[in-house]
Amino acid sequence: MLILFHNGIRVPMIVGEIRRYLRESCVLKVGRSTKDIAYRALTVRDELAKSTGTEPDIKTVADLIDCDPKRVADALDAISDPVSLYEPVFSRDGDELYLSDRIADEDGGAWFELIALREALKHCTEREAKILRIRYYRGKTQTEAAAELGVSQAQISRMEKSALLKLKKYMT
Repeated sequence: MLILFHNGIRVPMIVGEIRRYLRESCVLKVGRSTKDIAYRALTVRDELAKSTGTEPDIKTVADLIDCDPKRVADALDAISDPVSLYEPVFSRDGDELYLSDRIADEDGGAWFELIALREALKHCTEREAKILRIRYYRGKTQTEAAAELGVSQAQISRMEKSALLKLKKYMT
């Protein structure tokens, strides 16, 4: 930070304070070297786009700043603002399409729902989680689960209901 003297008093330059604020107020903390790569890549990309009229690819930009293309791509990703999976990406007549609707794995399922389920299961007791595995992964009835765990069907019903309420609470 530069220091100016005004009437014999040390006064810090506001630019340094602004930079510090921007550096520390990011949602995700990104290392300075990664930010430097990203900003150099953005500058080169903008200059090339202006001079050629087309958007250059990552390899071209990486070659010009003498950096690995994967590292440049990662740096550019790192400085982009995070977006919620439930952010509307399209809307027409009140019908919205969310980012989560567009992200799927090879089987067509939403992988982030599995992550949410795993995280929600952490709030269940070991016994509740075991009941859910027996009932929903192995497809057993409450009576079969009761026999396996040595409790009554009514107890299985109550524990399952409690576990499902926890999942609902932590997944919504």
